[in-house]
Amino acid sequence: MSREKPGIFRRLFGFIGKLASGLRILLNILFLLVVVVFILSIFRKDVQPLPEKAALRIAPGGFLVEQKTYVDPLTQLLQQSGPADAETLVHDLTEAIDEAAEDPRITSLVLELDYLLGGGLTKLEEVAQALSRFRESDKPIIAVGDSYTQEQYYLASFADEIHLNPMGAVLITGYGSYPNYIKGALDKLRINVHVFRVGSYKDAIEPFTRTDMSPASREHNSAWLNALWSTYTRRVETQRGLPVDAINDYVNNLTSKLEDHRGNTAETAVASGLVDKLSTRPQMLARLQALAGSNDKGGYQAVDVDRYLGHTRRAEAAKVLPSADKVGLIVARGAILDGEHPAGTIGSDSLSKLFQQVRKQQFKALVLRIDSPGGSAFASEVIRQEVVLTRQSGIPVIVSMGSMAASGGYWMAMGADQIWASPTTITGSIGVFGVIPTFENSLAALGVNSDGIGTTNLADLYRLDRPMSPQAKQLIQFGVNHVYDQFLGIVAEARNSTPERIHDIAQGRVWTGEKAKALGLVDHLGNLQEAIDAAALAASLDTYQTEEVKSPMDFREQLMRQLSGSMVGQWVRWLPADWLPQGLLAEVYGVTRELQLLNRFNDPRGLYLHCFECTAQ
Repeated sequence: MSREKPGIFRRLFGFIGKLASGLRILLNILFLLVVVVFILSIFRKDVQPLPEKAALRIAPGGFLVEQKTYVDPLTQLLQQSGPADAETLVHDLTEAIDEAAEDPRITSLVLELDYLLGGGLTKLEEVAQALSRFRESDKPIIAVGDSYTQEQYYLASFADEIHLNPMGAVLITGYGSYPNYIKGALDKLRINVHVFRVGSYKDAIEPFTRTDMSPASREHNSAWLNALWSTYTRRVETQRGLPVDAINDYVNNLTSKLEDHRGNTAETAVASGLVDKLSTRPQMLARLQALAGSNDKGGYQAVDVDRYLGHTRRAEAAKVLPSADKVGLIVARGAILDGEHPAGTIGSDSLSKLFQQVRKQQFKALVLRIDSPGGSAFASEVIRQEVVLTRQSGIPVIVSMGSMAASGGYWMAMGADQIWASPTTITGSIGVFGVIPTFENSLAALGVNSDGIGTTNLADLYRLDRPMSPQAKQLIQFGVNHVYDQFLGIVAEARNSTPERIHDIAQGRVWTGEKAKALGLVDHLGNLQEAIDAAALAASLDTYQTEEVKSPMDFREQLMRQLSGSMVGQWVRWLPADWLPQGLLAEVYGVTRELQLLNRFNDPRGLYLHCFECTAQ
């Protein structure tokens, strides 16, 4: 009797099963190979030593940040990274520069800034201060670039020599805040936006209610923008030995200056004293080779930041005693959201776990580094309570503000013993708002209507397809008023003031760190290291080591992170939108981040302490 031939479906599913089994075996083999390569890389003895003489190459990509946005390690391993979406840690740059100043192997420093997109004046100043300390070692700093954007040029101005490509330009534009006002579009779409706020200067809601900037918004935004611009121009003019107001003259009269040089932007930059020499790429390379020597690949002898820190940290780790007293450092960067969130945003639950970790591991002191425009009111209070609990456990808590610690970022700082800010930090923005759209008119225009019954006047409170009742509006406004009063009370208690006095300088106003110090909103002006020193002093520590407190990684994350760092090495860098000018590219990424943020807002009551305009710097 002949055997029955399997049907087509049985053969199909059999093939799929064999294919799946084969893929599983292939993946297992691939994983084992990865593990073997990883283990071999750990025990490799041929770690490349640093050259006896070399330049330190500073080439930041993307945005300067206090903390890198979390990327799944497997994705990080398999994907290429590029300057447009990359991030560079400010601390890595400052640590490398400070170490190099005392290192006899490092003879000079080279700034290659073409791929730097931005990061804000405060972060630029942190790096600039490190460059100033490096210059005190009498080692030269050379800046080379095809062109310089405003933020690239700020760092370049601290160099001894600035080289610009003859086809390049120095494009400085000044600071500005130009929100898009969408009320007209909302009216055409028949969308009703219900706005609830406290504070005449809390202008985050104005794009929904106006077609232009209000006088109050124009007043307070011009104050802090002009303060930042004054700092920028003063610092650049001092570094370049330019007369007072030379930068304003260059920017405001650029067209006439270009006319004098027949449209040649590079020659205009030289004539204005912004750069020292026009050099083609071969000429730049020859200058760097004369300065630092040549390598075997035809380039100049240089060590990049990652490689240099790998050596210096390995040497430093051998010196540090495990029993040394520790000052903890928690970095809180990004929008404040409720719940668990990865690095790059501030999740109330995830950050709370770090505070709990500090209390369990018996750190002697803690520095909370805040770089946030705010976010959820509820999440901000959850974090502030953790700050208070940490203080009550006997651990001094010092807040160090980065580029911004505004609105919710300021709220969460109120539990600390001391608050430090940079002169160019953007802070304050003490105000509350809520925004709820309803679409009843939009739907009615399409022939869709909502009707029905409810047991109470608030039964349709969460229906966005129905008009908002007067009771619902009153309920939400009461909530906004209460949170604002709570905000004033928390600030008044922390700053030894009264709610009335705080209200006079609040109402959503944004202040620079320097002005905030004068108003009593912060205690001291200084950078992160000065705040760490203050924490050690508060804990009466003569010697200590600083340890960043992070969420622990599981085995898979550790494995992939090690592989992405040690085996893949330097990723090939590319710009996904390289047809865009650098300045415009930075703006595109800024808008993208804001849209992503709006999509992730998740306060339980829809009440926010957020400063949208703070990201303009």
